[in-house]
Amino acid sequence: MSAEFRIERLGAQGDGVASTESGAVYIPFTLPGERVTASRTGDRADLLAVIEPSKLRVEPACRHFGECGGCALQHMEDSAYREWKRGRVVDALRSRGIEADVAPLVPCAPNARRRVTLSAWRTDAGMLLGYNRELSHTIVNIEECPIARPEIVAALEPLRSLARTLCNTDKAFRLTVTATASGLDVSVQGSGKLAERTRNAAADFALRAGFARLSVDGEIVIEPRKPVVRFGDVSVSPPPGAFLQAVASAEQAMADIVSAHLSKSKRLADLFAGAGAFALRLAKGAEIHAVEADAASLAALDRGFRFGPGLKRVTTERRDLFVRPVTAKELNAFDGLVFDPPRAGAESQSKEIAKSDVPLVAAVSCNPATLARDLAILIEGGYLLQRVIPIDQFLWSPHVEAVALLAKKKRRR
Repeated sequence: MSAEFRIERLGAQGDGVASTESGAVYIPFTLPGERVTASRTGDRADLLAVIEPSKLRVEPACRHFGECGGCALQHMEDSAYREWKRGRVVDALRSRGIEADVAPLVPCAPNARRRVTLSAWRTDAGMLLGYNRELSHTIVNIEECPIARPEIVAALEPLRSLARTLCNTDKAFRLTVTATASGLDVSVQGSGKLAERTRNAAADFALRAGFARLSVDGEIVIEPRKPVVRFGDVSVSPPPGAFLQAVASAEQAMADIVSAHLSKSKRLADLFAGAGAFALRLAKGAEIHAVEADAASLAALDRGFRFGPGLKRVTTERRDLFVRPVTAKELNAFDGLVFDPPRAGAESQSKEIAKSDVPLVAAVSCNPATLARDLAILIEGGYLLQRVIPIDQFLWSPHVEAVALLAKKKRRR
């Protein structure tokens, strides 16, 4: 049933929020102050028309915006968008009673995403390739994507053909595409059983398309060139489907902030180290002990160290930090550390850090809520939160990265 709504604010996911007698209603693609009509179902509504637009409303950058669920805020003026995103970090910290110096958002340029995950699904009308509609399993077939690197956008049609070649399922499956220095690295998950004929056809297609590597469910099908990414001065070939920061400039900004904070440290721990985005940069000035659960990523980090120029010693340890966090006693061997966990945060590990005597800590997070929880643990353990820097890595989405810088308070004798 359609009705008229007045948008009061933006919710945590970027939806406009209207108050009604029966509770809040969330309406995507709307802005505070707007009067709109929308079709309501429960606490959500689909936008039908904007009657009174906000002064903050701008023309979206993509023809698919409003249909595709990949972006939530292309219609919002840039400075207001940046302040809203910074506010997500401020609000998360305040929810834990933390008042902090939160810097302005480090912005993200369009066409900067080097890594995207696309959904594919074979239908009677053909192969769909794109992103899901908001809160839906329906795939929007895309022809452009202003967040992605140009080489990924240029490959959308070849990727759609590759999906058609590999598809051996009636379900949706995923293609994770990474733009590397040596070409596109394509990792396909869930496309169905890979018969020998299909494998050969896909390998031939990837070779003709100029892809650096094609892997299916973690198995390399063909690798004409090692995919290469740069962590500072060090070249690394990440394993298929391994975690990689989505935007190279955002990764560099985070690394610069962490490096400056830990610049006087001589022995550092890098927890949740991945393939070495922080460790291999920090190794220019300090010895590093890198801890990571994924063996393939850790092996890539180690290879990068062995062939990297001018690095101090880097040691590695495979360890699931959710199950077995590095203890306070072990941490006391270091004079600084950085940790960059998944969205779930690092609650158990933070409790050990809080009990330690490590003088300097840099906490990196892609989730303001779990970051605030972990920072509260560290503050309770005697750390002083010096500054928090929010970083936009997922342009026009509600997701925001942040780097928090902490120092252990000196104990009175």
